[in-house]
Amino acid sequence: QVHLVESGGGLVQPGGSLRLSCAASGFTLDDYAIGWFRQAPGKEREGVACISSSDGSTYYGDSVKGRFTISRDNAKNTVYLQMSSLKPEDTDEYYCAAQSGGITVQAMCVASRHKGWGQGTQVTVSS
Repeated sequence: QVHLVESGGGLVQPGGSLRLSCAASGFTLDDYAIGWFRQAPGKEREGVACISSSDGSTYYGDSVKGRFTISRDNAKNTVYLQMSSLKPEDTDEYYCAAQSGGITVQAMCVASRHKGWGQGTQVTVSS
């Protein structure tokens, strides 16, 4: 059964850092583009960062450019989101998604393309 599990969230002070993990089970991530998304209560889910399956190209949402970095470790079947210089407005539930088939990273980061979201991991940025 194909399954993605997000972890690594928590409470952090403004300016701090966190690393989120998206671990796959039941399939290998090598041939999948992966994206990180976030959603606050009452708001639409938005694409944060996405990475291709092939050449490692990446795409970032405007609000996180220069602060977040997405990376993948295919040997560990895991994709990471390194978050730095965190702001209170980064407080959200974070989710990951996977898609095969040569999708562009820009398209990957469109949340409406994906279904079957996991439980997510909560990130809270507060002093």
